[in-house]
Amino acid sequence: MRPFRLAMIAGEASGDALALRFLAALRQRLGAREIELRGVGDHGLPEAGLKPFFPQADIAVMGFAPVIARLPLLLRRMEDAARGVVAFRPDLLLTIDSPDFCLRVARKVRARAPEIPIVHWVCPSVWAWRSGRAPAMAPHIDRILALLPFEPAALARLRGPETVYVGHPLMERLAEFRPGNAIERTSRDDQARPLVLVLPGSRRAEIRHILPVFGEAVARIAASAPGARFVLPAVARLQPMIAEMIAGWPVAPEIVTGEAAKLAAFRNARAALATSGTVTLELALAEIPTVAAYRAAAWEIAIARRLVKLPSVILPNLILGRNIVPEFIQDEATPDALSRHLLALLPEGAERQAQSDGFAELEAIMRSAGPSPAANAVEAALAVVQARSGKAVLAG
Repeated sequence: MRPFRLAMIAGEASGDALALRFLAALRQRLGAREIELRGVGDHGLPEAGLKPFFPQADIAVMGFAPVIARLPLLLRRMEDAARGVVAFRPDLLLTIDSPDFCLRVARKVRARAPEIPIVHWVCPSVWAWRSGRAPAMAPHIDRILALLPFEPAALARLRGPETVYVGHPLMERLAEFRPGNAIERTSRDDQARPLVLVLPGSRRAEIRHILPVFGEAVARIAASAPGARFVLPAVARLQPMIAEMIAGWPVAPEIVTGEAAKLAAFRNARAALATSGTVTLELALAEIPTVAAYRAAAWEIAIARRLVKLPSVILPNLILGRNIVPEFIQDEATPDALSRHLLALLPEGAERQAQSDGFAELEAIMRSAGPSPAANAVEAALAVVQARSGKAVLAG
């Protein structure tokens, strides 16, 4: 039985993590059959057998200015990746997230070797903005593997590629976010000394806009709930900036860094004040009642409101189809509004119960794909391989 040839393109660390999960599930699925692995990736992928076309660092760039500065290299690497895949002749090309890079590589590969099955994992947010990307992907992407349960219907409505909900990786980590012992359960249940998470985001610009508002809200919360404790999980590289910004707060939260410290804070927390983003889904799955907010430069908000046509920007609200997490955008994100809604979540009551009920419904929806997103992704991808080749994958 010849080896299964898999090409993977992952442009950043989050994509590498998904790739490693996919590879582990594929090895379990294929049993004794060997896997030849080529492509782009880092953070454990070379150690797992990936022979890279070039260093991932060449394409791991974010932000408009850095992308422009490195554009000649990025264009060259797109061509290098496409040539590498076509020369390898894989049984499957799996591109992971990083759509600006990956989808351009996929287009080149499909034009030169149309027989190669191409699957993309992590649906681009075409349902939120630039919806024209959906039909543009259809000619060169055979299937999209979605992390969010509403995405298959959204892509069908937009005439995009066939899309399958395989589940979100967070569903495999629920125990890490929820109380696991009596001390953590007692902390979460403590109404006299509630632990409140302060989550201003992970980008410098958004932190500069929202953190002063959070500071005033924290002061008001502390005045009304004098026993409240505050913890701010921060990305290590941003810790000095955040520490400087909160130095003058009348009530300053404890700053913690690192994934372990963040998870410990989640397990002990009773409520959260958060910037909108993926963290709101983490909080919902951690069963932490939340108030969400977002602020940016006025011109950014104006552009976003013209481009993004959504009833909410909070993932739990979008998944449920109704707003259970209160959200405040731009001028609505005032210290008074944030503190009032957060204080309403600290005691047992209607506001807290409504979010708890919504979180239980959210978990049920998110679990609908099954227990293992990686195993689901493998099955969905191999189905494309078999459909295009007409041969059983395990037959070699």
